[in-house]
Amino acid sequence: MNSLPWTIAVTGINAKPENPGPGLAVARCLSETPGFAGRILGLGYETLDAGLYHPDDCDGGYLLPYPAAGSEALMERLDEILDEQPIDLIIPSLDSELPNFIALQGRLAQRGVRMLLPSRAQLRSRDKDRLPALCEQAGVATPRVRTISDAGFFERCTLEEEGAWVYPLVVKGVFYDAYVVHNPAEAAYRFHHIAKTWGYPVLVQAFVAGEEINLTALGDGTGALIGPVMMRKQALTDKGKAWAGVVIDDQTLLLAAQQLMQTLKWRGPLELEMLRDADGTLHLIEINPRFPAWIYLSHGVGRNLPAALLALMQGTAVADLALAAPQPGVSFIRHARELIVPMADIVNVTLYGTTHRPSSPRVAP
Repeated sequence: MNSLPWTIAVTGINAKPENPGPGLAVARCLSETPGFAGRILGLGYETLDAGLYHPDDCDGGYLLPYPAAGSEALMERLDEILDEQPIDLIIPSLDSELPNFIALQGRLAQRGVRMLLPSRAQLRSRDKDRLPALCEQAGVATPRVRTISDAGFFERCTLEEEGAWVYPLVVKGVFYDAYVVHNPAEAAYRFHHIAKTWGYPVLVQAFVAGEEINLTALGDGTGALIGPVMMRKQALTDKGKAWAGVVIDDQTLLLAAQQLMQTLKWRGPLELEMLRDADGTLHLIEINPRFPAWIYLSHGVGRNLPAALLALMQGTAVADLALAAPQPGVSFIRHARELIVPMADIVNVTLYGTTHRPSSPRVAP
């Protein structure tokens, strides 16, 4: 890909082993793209977010206010960054920050910043509590789900006259965290933990036993499914995140993804998390509105989706992306390693919210 020398900012750059953000993998996909000669900036939320300091994949970093601070606080900080460092493209990589970036699209466009994002309505339609309605429209199965604000539900739920719930259940946060629970006491404990961490409401979902398979792709807003890459999890962290996975070719999963994309008319990256039960039925568990943490696997099979997103934003037609067919059986294994960081960088991030790295562009391979 012969890209323009754009400066690209990527969020979600933490690297916690049990639950890494997708941002560093996105940055790595871009930095290893043949012909890429731009700059990559990491946008983090905590001083110890690894992407702020990663010299191989990020050319500098800045701290942002937490998403809960709202869109105005985010815009104020981005204005400060843009006064110091022009940015051509931002790739948000966390669910919780999407509403703020969507709200700021127009104002950022006036400052020359591009983004490939869904509409507010599209984002809301794939929320966990709205999945049943979406899946009914798309003709895709999904487990029963309910929004709750009272832990007493877990004592009552098995006694309902109609539609009684059966343990085990899944207790989930609106943005993050999901726990399989086997009794009312365990369910109440997880309920309070999620509410304290992420706020209300909390969701309860019927448990489906089966094999988890995921798909990531791009949408351009027309209903097209661009560059799908499918993966089966082989090893999990304590948070249920993929520690290892293998590329698969699953036509049933592909058809479900096409049906969902046609229904949503999604714009931007996404990930589908699905389970295949003992009868072979696929159930949609979640739609994540961004690249997954395992997105580097797309580069590994010649279908580099972050690079494709960049190409789309630079005017390349979908038909000209030339995405290779993924080879089933290619695997990834995630690993953790130490990153040596100069004290000066940590001091700068702590005091000034930036690493203040030199602004020289990369040299294209």
